[in-house]
Amino acid sequence: MGQMIKVGMADLKICKAPDNLTTLGLGSCIGIAMYDPSTKISGLAHIMLPDSTQIKNNSNIAKFADTGIQKLYDDMLKAGANKSRLVAKIAGGAKMFEIAGSAAINVGQRNALASKEKLKALGVRLIAEDTGLNYGRTVELYSETGDYLIKAVGKPPKTI
Repeated sequence: MGQMIKVGMADLKICKAPDNLTTLGLGSCIGIAMYDPSTKISGLAHIMLPDSTQIKNNSNIAKFADTGIQKLYDDMLKAGANKSRLVAKIAGGAKMFEIAGSAAINVGQRNALASKEKLKALGVRLIAEDTGLNYGRTVELYSETGDYLIKAVGKPPKTI
C-alpha cells in the first residue's frame, strides 16, 4: 500500500502505483482523474472554474478546467503515460447554493461541461463521472486499479 498524496484546491499532482491521490471537499469544483492502465501513472486535478480566459488574474493554471487539464495531461505524458491509453473520470460539480429568484450561474455544471470539452479536445476518453446534485464529495484515485472512490457525507461510498 503506497502513500495517499493530497491534492489541494486549485492544485494538481501525478503519481505512480503504489501511491494514490486524494482531494477533499469538492463542491462546485471538479476532481479530474486521469489514468494510464498500463504504466499505472495517475493524475488528479482539483479545478475551481471553467475558463481561464474569462479571468484577469489567472496565473494559477490548476484553478481552471481549460489550463488545469492541459497541464495534468502534459505532466502525465512527461512522466511516461501513453496518450492513446489515457482515460479520465470526473467527480464534483455540485450545485451548492440555490439562490431564490435568481438565475444563479451554476458554476458546478459549467465546470463539468468545460472539463468534458477539454478532455474531448485532448482526445482523452471520459469513462465515468459522478457530477451534479447538491452535495460535496471527497475523492480517492487508486493508481494500481484506476478506481475512483467517491465519498459524500450521509451517502454510501461509491467507486466509479
